[in-house]
Amino acid sequence: MKILKSNYFFILWLASFAITTVHAQKTKPVFKDGEAQIVEAFNNPDQWIIHDLWVETEFDTDGDGQKDRMHVDVTRPHQTDTEGLKLPVVYVSSPYFAGVANGSDEYMWNVKHEVGAVPPKRVHPPEVKRVGVRPVISKSHIKTWVPRGYIVVHSSSPGTGLSDGSPTVGGKNESLAPKAVIDWLCGRAKGYTSRTGKEEVKAYWSTGKVGMTGTSYNGTLPLAAATTGVKGLEAIIPIAPNTSYYHYYRSNGLIRSPGGYLGEDIDVLYDFIHSGEESKRAYSNRVIRDGEMAKGMDRIKGDYNDFWFGRDYLNQMEPMRAALLMSHGFNDWNVMPEHSYRIYKKAQEMGIPSMIYYHQNGHGGPPPISMMNKWFTKFLHGVDNGIEKEENKAWIVRENDKQSQPTPYKNYPNPKAQPVNLYLKSGAPQRGGLHLNDEKNQGQETLVDNVSFSGSALANAEYTNHRLIYVTPELKSDVHISGIASVKVKVASSKPAANLSVWLVSLPWEKNRRTKITDNIITRGWADLQNHKSLKESKPLNPGQFYEMSFELQPDDQIIRKGQQIGLMIFSSDREFTLWPTPGTELTIDLDGTILTIPVVGGKIAFENAVE
Repeated sequence: MKILKSNYFFILWLASFAITTVHAQKTKPVFKDGEAQIVEAFNNPDQWIIHDLWVETEFDTDGDGQKDRMHVDVTRPHQTDTEGLKLPVVYVSSPYFAGVANGSDEYMWNVKHEVGAVPPKRVHPPEVKRVGVRPVISKSHIKTWVPRGYIVVHSSSPGTGLSDGSPTVGGKNESLAPKAVIDWLCGRAKGYTSRTGKEEVKAYWSTGKVGMTGTSYNGTLPLAAATTGVKGLEAIIPIAPNTSYYHYYRSNGLIRSPGGYLGEDIDVLYDFIHSGEESKRAYSNRVIRDGEMAKGMDRIKGDYNDFWFGRDYLNQMEPMRAALLMSHGFNDWNVMPEHSYRIYKKAQEMGIPSMIYYHQNGHGGPPPISMMNKWFTKFLHGVDNGIEKEENKAWIVRENDKQSQPTPYKNYPNPKAQPVNLYLKSGAPQRGGLHLNDEKNQGQETLVDNVSFSGSALANAEYTNHRLIYVTPELKSDVHISGIASVKVKVASSKPAANLSVWLVSLPWEKNRRTKITDNIITRGWADLQNHKSLKESKPLNPGQFYEMSFELQPDDQIIRKGQQIGLMIFSSDREFTLWPTPGTELTIDLDGTILTIPVVGGKIAFENAVE
C-alpha cells in the first residue's frame, strides 16, 4: 500500500499531536475546598513504587568510626517514574517500627521505697529481637496520603531496626537523624542502596517540600527535626508529643511516672526501643544507658539539670521555622497536655504559623483529617487555602462531642478566661470549703499518707484522714475552665522528704461508661517540697517546719456542669504516679497560706454567679 507524501506528513503531525496531548494530560494532584483530593490514578497500591535505602548522617553514635546511616523506606505513585512527576513528602520517623522489648513490671524501677532514698537496682529486659521484612519499614499513613498526591517516607530512628547508631531518648542524634533524611529529600545529603555500600540513591521525585507527623514518640521526632531549622521541613503535625523528658518523668522536682507505666524512667524507655544491630548494643549500653543516662537522670533527687535541659525541646526552638499544628488530649495522663501547650505558646511568640487541637480523651488522637489535609495542602503543595489566616487558632472538642467536630476558639487558653482565687475553709477529716472570700484564721489540718488508697477512693470518701479536700458550693450554672490552674501551698512534713499530690475534681464522682475515662478529674499536679526554692536544687526539709511552694497543674478546657462541686484534694502519695513510701508520713497544711487559682471564662463575676 502506498502512502502519498502529503498524507504521510499529515499522519506524522497527527501522531505528534496525540503524543503531545498525552504528555499534556500528565497525572497531577487535585484540590477542592483547600484540600488535596483522592486521585484514582494515584490510588492503585499495585502500581505504587516501594523501595528502601540508607541515608548518611553527620554523626557516629555507635562507636564504629563511621557516620551512622538511617534506614529509610519510600512509597510513591508510579507516575513519579513514568511521568517524571515530583511530589511533596509526608515523613514519619519512629523508634518502634522494628519491635520493642518486654515492657512488664519486672523491668521497671521498683517504686516501693522512701522519697529521696537510693532505689533498688533495676533489672534490664532481654534484648529486643528486630522484626520486619525489607523494604517496608511501616505502612502507616500510606493509604491516607499517597492517593492524595504525596510520597510517604518512613525511617527508623538511631539504634533501632536497621538504622545505625545508639538510641539516646531525646539526645541530639534523634534530632539530626530526621534532619539528614530531609536533607536527602532536598538533595543535600547522600542516600545509599545498602547499609555499608557506595551505590547512591537520589530523591529525584521529591519537590523538596516535607511535612512530618506521628503520635507519641513518633510525634516527638517531628518537633525534634523542626528544632534544627532544616530547610525543606515546611510543616509538622505532632500528636501527643513528648516535648520534654523531664516533664515526662519528673514533676516539679518529684520522681513521677507517666500514667499507666508505674516505675518507668528514661533508661527503661531506652531498653524498650533498642532494636538495633546486636553487635553494637554493648557499646550503646555502656556509653548511653549505663554512662550518660545513669549519671544524668538522678532518680534520688529529681532535680532539673543539664541532662534534662538537653532533652527539653522548648530550649531548642530558636531555629524552628516549620508551621505547627499540634494535637493533644486533656485526659492524656501518659504524655500530659502541658507537652503540647508549652511548645504551641512558644511557637506563637516566635511568629510561627500555629494552631492547636485539643480533645477530651486520653493518649493520642489526631486532628480531623480535613484539618491535617488543609495544613499539608497549604504548606507542602502551596495551595492558598487560607488556613494559616484563620481567626480561630484553637479547636477544642467539647464534652460528648465527636472528635471530628471540634469547637473553634480564637486561642487557647480562651481569651475570655481570667484567674480566680479560691480560699480554703477547714473541715477535715470530712470535706472543707472552697470559697471566693478569704476567711482568715482557718488554722491547720493534717493528713496521713497511705499509698494503699487510690486517688479516686480518697476523692470519694466522705471521711478519711488520708487526704484533705475542699469543695465549692453546688454550682447553679455551668463553669467553663480554660487554661492552667495553679496552687500556692503552705505545708509542713513530718519527714525530710515526701510526695505532694494535688487533684482538682468535679463531685459527685461519676464514671463515663461510654469513654471509660474518669471525667471527674479536672486536672492534677505533683511536686517535691524539697524543690520549693528551685527546680535545680533540692534540700531536705526540716520536719515540722512550714514551706511555701507554688506550682501549676496540667492545662485543661472543661465545662463543669450545673449541679456539680469543684473540689481541691491535697494528699501525699499517688499510687498511679509517685513512689510508694511506707504509710505514715504526715503533711500539715496551713489553710490561710494556701490558695487555688483557676482560669474561669468570664472571670470572677461568672464564678460568683455560679456559686451564689
